Amino acid sequence: MAKPRKKRMEPVSLPMLPLRGLMIFPHMVLHFDVGRKKSIAALEQAMMGDQRIFLVAQRDMDVDDPTVEDIYHVGTIAAVKQVLKLPGDNIRLLVEGKSRAILRAVTQEEPYFEGALDELIPQATPVSIETDALLRTAHTYFEEYCKMSGRVASETMQSVMEIEDPGQLADVIAANVLTKVDDRQQVLEEFDDLQRLEAVCAILVRETELAGVEKKVQARVRKQIEQNQKDYFLREQIKAIQTELGDKDATDVEDLRERLAKTPMNDEARDRAARELDRLSRMAPGSPEIGVSRTYIEWLLDLPWGKLTPDNLDLKRARRVLAEDHYGLEEVKERVIEYLAVCRIKNNMKGPVLCFVGPPGVGKTSVARSIARALGRKFVQVSLGGVRDEAEIRGHRRTYIGAIPGRIISSIKQAGTMNPVFLFDEIDKMASDVRGDPASAMLEVLDSAQNDTFRDHYIEAPFDLSGVMFITTANSVDTIPRPLLDRMELIEVSGYTEDEKLNIAKRHLLPAQIKEHGLAPRSVRISDKVMRSLIRGYTLEAGVRRLQRTIGKVVRKSAVEMLDEGIETVVVTAEKLTQFLGAPRYHYEKAGKKPEVGVVNGLAYTVVGGDTLQIETTTMPGTGALELTGSLGDVMKESARAAKSYVRAHASELGIDPDFYKTLDIHIHVPEGAVPKDGPSAGVTMTTALVSALTGIPVRQNVAMTGEITLRGRVLPIGGLKEKLLAAHRAGIDTVLIPRENVKDLEEVPENVKNAITIIPAEDVHTVLSTALCEKPKPGAKAAEKAKQDVPSGEEASVMVQNTDVPPSLHA
Repeated sequence: MAKPRKKRMEPVSLPMLPLRGLMIFPHMVLHFDVGRKKSIAALEQAMMGDQRIFLVAQRDMDVDDPTVEDIYHVGTIAAVKQVLKLPGDNIRLLVEGKSRAILRAVTQEEPYFEGALDELIPQATPVSIETDALLRTAHTYFEEYCKMSGRVASETMQSVMEIEDPGQLADVIAANVLTKVDDRQQVLEEFDDLQRLEAVCAILVRETELAGVEKKVQARVRKQIEQNQKDYFLREQIKAIQTELGDKDATDVEDLRERLAKTPMNDEARDRAARELDRLSRMAPGSPEIGVSRTYIEWLLDLPWGKLTPDNLDLKRARRVLAEDHYGLEEVKERVIEYLAVCRIKNNMKGPVLCFVGPPGVGKTSVARSIARALGRKFVQVSLGGVRDEAEIRGHRRTYIGAIPGRIISSIKQAGTMNPVFLFDEIDKMASDVRGDPASAMLEVLDSAQNDTFRDHYIEAPFDLSGVMFITTANSVDTIPRPLLDRMELIEVSGYTEDEKLNIAKRHLLPAQIKEHGLAPRSVRISDKVMRSLIRGYTLEAGVRRLQRTIGKVVRKSAVEMLDEGIETVVVTAEKLTQFLGAPRYHYEKAGKKPEVGVVNGLAYTVVGGDTLQIETTTMPGTGALELTGSLGDVMKESARAAKSYVRAHASELGIDPDFYKTLDIHIHVPEGAVPKDGPSAGVTMTTALVSALTGIPVRQNVAMTGEITLRGRVLPIGGLKEKLLAAHRAGIDTVLIPRENVKDLEEVPENVKNAITIIPAEDVHTVLSTALCEKPKPGAKAAEKAKQDVPSGEEASVMVQNTDVPPSLHA
């Protein structure tokens, strides 16, 4: 930056306004619009003062919120001449540049920029022969440039030719000739008038030469355009003749040819479209093939070839968007931020396909929408639930009547861009039959190494899917084929705790339902205590979907009350909650119930989250038969047989008659018999229930357990620990036995749940029995009468009164 020589400088403090893509010189009048909050605040401050403001250019015009490092240090002090408010928050200014100034320091950054400046006081340049010669040279060069380029109006040229001040002449020429901000800034930073005019003369010589070359290029282009116009005129004449003859299809073909010439598709697709167009042009009018051929060509032309949405990889903005749309889900948000950070460093979006796995209603689909909003991309969603036909993915071949492209190409056309965020919802619900396996077609789609040449059976040309960000969702990974699962990165989206549901309801669900039903904000008020009662008494789920519907019902009832009583606000109390929704459907009781013989609380993991699972066992005189009821799967039945074998092998040390398997029939039942149940993690629960029934020792009902059992009595690890502990917490259980190898999974469990439950790691059955049974079994045979005690009724043994709804399949 050049320093002024023998120039008088005066210190001044003024509000600053950074300009994007604009620059103003002294003696220059300029209109421009202001919309940023800091800029509007700086303008308001200037209008309250002497109406002077410091205008300085940004180094990068794409920066929305510039800092001190993003702006130049030399600008122009301007006087605000006119202020006009536009629709919205924008303001249009008319300013006049007065003098140059150097930014010495930024004294204030909020709510607007204010800087300490050294203002250059304009001074007259001494008259000399050298000055006159330089002025004459500048006038000559500027006149030559105007004649060569033809970009400067004659009035402007005449006014410039009358300027006799070197500094003003240099500034006016630079403002009318230079287009790049960097070149303008270089002239602005030259404080010496004569040196600045010399620099402008050099620029004029260069621009004049460039204008001459441009003229030659334009002449060649004009000649080519004239030829194209001639061809166009001849084609139009042909069209007119064909129209007179009644041949409308030929006109359509020409329109399609024009679209094809403007569409930037790949070579193979262009060749296919051109061949099909030639075939279409040769078809006889009225041929049934015309519609099929034209539809295929239009599909090719309608695809967004080469259209890309610019990515916004600002991590701060992504965090803000995710926080606005979702409460909790911290691990999911952090993984998404990590993914975006890597994509920003790599400068491309290729990478593993994200797969959100979790119960319904926990926000998997909405997280995908938030990712699209954070990136500034289009969002498309395809539900794969029940898809059995491979043609749904790859499309139908054109040999079939009514053939259409598959869902991939159709959704890309709908998005209008080659890089949308593409959500495959319910990918675990795909099936296969004689029409093919859609999961096999998905292998190519989700593989970033080969989806850049994806071929739809209908399009029959490669289409690049490598820019698409694919996201999938699933309730369970058990039904996803392993090769497909290998192409995805799993992100667990677990169920919500009660505190998380409370915050989600307050921040998102209640305001959204009030708005959706057309009520004024905060017209329906629900306290935290009443909201907890609503969550506990009327919902039983891992997500918040039923909670949303229940809150919607409360809002509708409140709207009726507002109209009936002529009030504007309804405060929902506990009494009104019961009045609106009826009696609570679920009742949670804390620990302290009477211990029961043969009744044990187990924990299960379902597709909708965790759940409690009671196992009842009773013995009867008989021949040693083992009866299993409750719609149990093969794995669960094997767990029952393993439990019986373990008890039989350790009968003496457990105080059980060693011949019980000859004299007693055993019946193990899992209530809710209409619901299928399977899985190995009920092994310790069945063993405890069997020991209790055979010894007559009651089981504590404040204890729940989970774990697989071996014939040696070891407790093996299980899955879904977080969901199971959340279910125990909801059911009022205060002690839970878990396999020791699952202790590492406790990091995922919320702190409030771990603080409310006593978690006991168990390595073998002895630890389980000593904790769950009211007394330790004594070695030696027990009386047969004690082993034959009746099992208490299901109503007494239940920890939680279930509703009449049939829950989904249980996986113990």
